[in-house]
Amino acid sequence: MEAAMPEQLTRHPEVTIQVLRSAGASCGEGAPQAILKACPRERFCKLPGGEICVYGLDGAQAMTQFTAADWQSLAPLARGRADVAAAAGWEGTTAAVFIAGLAAGALAAAALARWRRSRGRG
Repeated sequence: MEAAMPEQLTRHPEVTIQVLRSAGASCGEGAPQAILKACPRERFCKLPGGEICVYGLDGAQAMTQFTAADWQSLAPLARGRADVAAAAGWEGTTAAVFIAGLAAGALAAAALARWRRSRGRG
């Protein structure tokens, strides 16, 4: 059985590769790819303990270790975060409308009081 080596997905692939290099990895230098043969050369890193392929978000579709079911299992997490963000947005909007309503009510009350006073003096 062939050993499994990881594909990594990150928002910052260049930083990840830089960190791996600082730990002694040979990255993007044409090292032989014994296991991760489909990894783009510039994203491939070889360490004494194995290989790693670092993908950015723009290269996620090229990853070979994730199945369609794996990606679909992540969708609820993304939806959950979007729902939380949307709820937070509505809470902020609700608070702003409430404060605006209070301010409008205070202005209307002041205008009404002024109008009543001016009618009483006339």
